[in-house]
Amino acid sequence: MALPPILKSGLRLPAIAAPLFIISHPPLVLEQCKAGVVGSFPALNARPAEQLDDWLAQITEEFAAHNAKNPDHPAAPFAVNQIVHKSNDRLEHDLEMCVKYKVPIVITSLGARPEVNEAVHSYGGIVLHDIINNFFARKAIEKGADGLIAVAAGAGGHAGTLSPLALIQEIREWFDGPLLLSGAIATGDAVLAVEAMGADMGYIGSAFIATKEARAVDGYKRMIAESNADDIVYSNLFTGVHGNYLKGSIVNAGMDPDNLPVSDPSKMNFGGEKSKAWKDIWGAGQGVGKVKDVVSAAELVDRLVSEYHAARKRLSLG
Repeated sequence: MALPPILKSGLRLPAIAAPLFIISHPPLVLEQCKAGVVGSFPALNARPAEQLDDWLAQITEEFAAHNAKNPDHPAAPFAVNQIVHKSNDRLEHDLEMCVKYKVPIVITSLGARPEVNEAVHSYGGIVLHDIINNFFARKAIEKGADGLIAVAAGAGGHAGTLSPLALIQEIREWFDGPLLLSGAIATGDAVLAVEAMGADMGYIGSAFIATKEARAVDGYKRMIAESNADDIVYSNLFTGVHGNYLKGSIVNAGMDPDNLPVSDPSKMNFGGEKSKAWKDIWGAGQGVGKVKDVVSAAELVDRLVSEYHAARKRLSLG
């Protein structure tokens, strides 16, 4: 099935810049979209909740002005990530803001909610739901999601454990709609590999942490640029859901990254007081080895686009 127009408009690369907790905000999203990838941010990054109205107004107004001045090179669309787990007491408010501003793409996480999908569909938006296995993929589509983000082993943040090869092939046995892949994607070559595996787009997160526009402290950006795959630790201690984190940040917090306790998954927390205790535990995926320095979002996208086309040329794909 062909991708919906919204996932092709203004893109120089078949990729979405993943929503980064705390880090993604309007300056980064705007530069990602103008550079030619879908930019995104978690709704929970806007704090207090009332700030989300301001952020969405800023983004939509600036894109309208940009596209009016550049009709031949419009910005890519943007996305807002909604945590739909029951622990998120802001969901109703944040979803109302997405409807108000007609956010073109909504990315849902940690649960599939038909009422959320229906609200987005009411104004013509699409919903992409992130999943870590084929079981949850089926549930998401049954409940009305338009597409899937397969979060495979090696992805930053809340990651799964399955090989991307296995996960994509199982989903493609029954689903021919929009399918993205997340997991250690930090080069244009990897984006092309995503397409070769049968997915439609790559989902790129950690590389954008080390950009000038990212709302991350300098130490976090430097650690991304200085780390490699061996420096990533998989744990559920910090939110109750398993995810990948930088070993150096765990050491700096006074803990042994090789002997972390296991958290109670029934006490998941995203944005409350508990999460503040881990604000210096930094998420990242196994693709960080490709990130060597801190650059602008536009420079990063340019590198990815160049690598993507060079890989296509090597394979004589044009």
